[in-house]
Amino acid sequence: MLNFYRHNWYNVGLLIFIALAFYLPLWGVNQLSHIQVILTLSWMAFLIHQFEEYAMPGGFPSIFNIVLLGNHGDDFDHYPTNANLVMIDNVFLAYPFYIIPIFFPDAIWLGLIQLGQAVAQYTNHGLTSKKLGKLYNPGLGSIVFLHTPLLVYYIYYVSSHGLATTSDYVIGFIGSFAALVVLWIIPVATLKDRNSPYVYRQDRIWGYAADRVKEIKNAK
Repeated sequence: MLNFYRHNWYNVGLLIFIALAFYLPLWGVNQLSHIQVILTLSWMAFLIHQFEEYAMPGGFPSIFNIVLLGNHGDDFDHYPTNANLVMIDNVFLAYPFYIIPIFFPDAIWLGLIQLGQAVAQYTNHGLTSKKLGKLYNPGLGSIVFLHTPLLVYYIYYVSSHGLATTSDYVIGFIGSFAALVVLWIIPVATLKDRNSPYVYRQDRIWGYAADRVKEIKNAK
């Protein structure tokens, strides 16, 4: 069961997104505060972000390992990232990160960190686009069209209702980039293993711009 989930967590995430898409307009808007609705939408946007990276158009495993992290060897299908590592940081670390703020809507700084972390991923996705030589890479679409508008609206809402303090914004800004380190950089640095048995599924490792990624791999 765990092995199935290890290679399908992003598909399960899409099912969670669909369930939330029904819950939120039918019951959630009446049961949750407006801030909780925004934060729930942020989690939903993240679920789409994951699906975009690993399923459709997909290809993030090879793009991440080869293009961004520079592994041009034959072990790129499990190093530096591997199927188990990305499941751990995308689910067991990231899900609580997105869900916990929903239960604490009055902690504006926490909401800013939750929403801001996704937008802060312009840094790594922007670098990926530069190295890939393409304007787009999997995951960037959801950041531009989902996460960014949600962060802008959240800031507008809390500021227009006098809910945020200067310290909220400062903590939120610093926390957004600190969350990148905790959620993504540290797990990759500590869990990478050249001998890892958790190889990506061959039908999932390639996706968007596969020919370009292979060209980059074979260039060095």
